[in-house]
Amino acid sequence: MTEQTAAATSRYLRLADLLGQDPDNLALLADTAEAAFAEERFEAAQALLDRQSLLAPLAPQGQHLAGLIAMRRMDWPRAAEIYQTLLASGNDAPPVRFNLAWSLAMAKRFEEALAALDEPASLALPQAAQLEVQLLHQLGMFDRALERARALIEIHPDHRGLNAIISTLAIDMEDSALALRTAEKAGDHPDALTTLGTLALGEDDPDTAAQLFEAALARAPEAPRAWVGRGLTRLLGDDKAAAAADLDKGADMFGTHLGSWIAAGWAHALAGDRATARARFEKALALDDTFGEAQGSLAVIELLDGQVEEAKRRTEVALRLDRDSFSGALAAMLLAAGEGKPDRAARIFETALRTPIGENGKTLAQALARLGAR
Repeated sequence: MTEQTAAATSRYLRLADLLGQDPDNLALLADTAEAAFAEERFEAAQALLDRQSLLAPLAPQGQHLAGLIAMRRMDWPRAAEIYQTLLASGNDAPPVRFNLAWSLAMAKRFEEALAALDEPASLALPQAAQLEVQLLHQLGMFDRALERARALIEIHPDHRGLNAIISTLAIDMEDSALALRTAEKAGDHPDALTTLGTLALGEDDPDTAAQLFEAALARAPEAPRAWVGRGLTRLLGDDKAAAAADLDKGADMFGTHLGSWIAAGWAHALAGDRATARARFEKALALDDTFGEAQGSLAVIELLDGQVEEAKRRTEVALRLDRDSFSGALAAMLLAAGEGKPDRAARIFETALRTPIGENGKTLAQALARLGAR
């Protein structure tokens, strides 16, 4: 493209040419900066704003543009600083609050991000509503998140992102009907696909679940729930090595999600690597030593490794913390059936892994595979 042709198709270049003839024209500087941003010429846009600020303080519109440039550069602390200044100077509008909240959230300042949002922002902007629900979920305010989700989806019923994030919340709140309804509304959003995959797993349809998790990962390779979901389907399909790799990745990306560390641990245990399994269970325990499944899972490993007294103590702790702990009950069963003898307990464990249990015909290995999804 020749310089003349480029100038003809670029509003920024046309305005920049005019600016060369009138370099101190504040209105022209502002228009040229806006045009540069629209054409994703972020360095040029910022340089023009810097020139403006030398001539006069930036107007709110210019400050807002500076914030957008910082966001596009992923300079989240700078963006947050700009929008906080705008808000403090009385420029309280939904886009300002949303951009401030988003920048704070991206900087992992989640509580500040939530505080930046208000009712008018979430009512006016569906992306603000989505962020509000997501932050409440992130901060563990599950009941409040569900309450706001139900209210906000009535205001923005067709927004794919809001529906998708509500579907994820609904899975954690064990509201399958809401999860299904919102996931279906969200189309091919990766969070919605992951929700549908999780529901398919719960309905004993691992093949459909695997397809949905694969589709989610194709759209969002950094989605930890999809990695965990695919790992669980691979574990149910007896591909233990691949399952362990997927679950490790998902657990590491989540960081503090207890169930994913438990799932990863059992993947390694079922693959015969008890040392790595122990490390995964200990990670979950370090995050929350009141989590019964972490205590019970470690108790099983301790028993199989010959640490009988430690296993007995930990089993008691697991069942005291959670009477319905599956791994705690497994540890108690192995201790009783094995008569406190690790070799005998190990033989019983290996046999039980392959033996159908209960009326549904699932094996112990399959039950353990699903443990991390609870």
